[in-house]
Amino acid sequence: MPLPSLWNSAEQSRPWSPARAAGCGAMIGVVAGVFKLHGPFHRVSAITAEPGLIANMSEIAGAAIAFALLCAGAAALRNFIARRLIDSEMR
Repeated sequence: MPLPSLWNSAEQSRPWSPARAAGCGAMIGVVAGVFKLHGPFHRVSAITAEPGLIANMSEIAGAAIAFALLCAGAAALRNFIARRLIDSEMR
């Protein structure tokens, strides 16, 4: 039995694009990395006074890659579930 939904769309559900989700996730990761480095909770210790531009860019790139993989994985999982569970109930 499918779960009830408050949203009823007239169009068929279409698969999510993992590439588009990865792009959106990368943008979210860049914003999160910049916020972490320059946001209000950023602390500079006496040992690592300012690590430099390359260290900052690698941290931002790491956050962008992590968020991109997370969002692409979520889109692929949603497509898998929709294809296997929901579409099989409609047949």
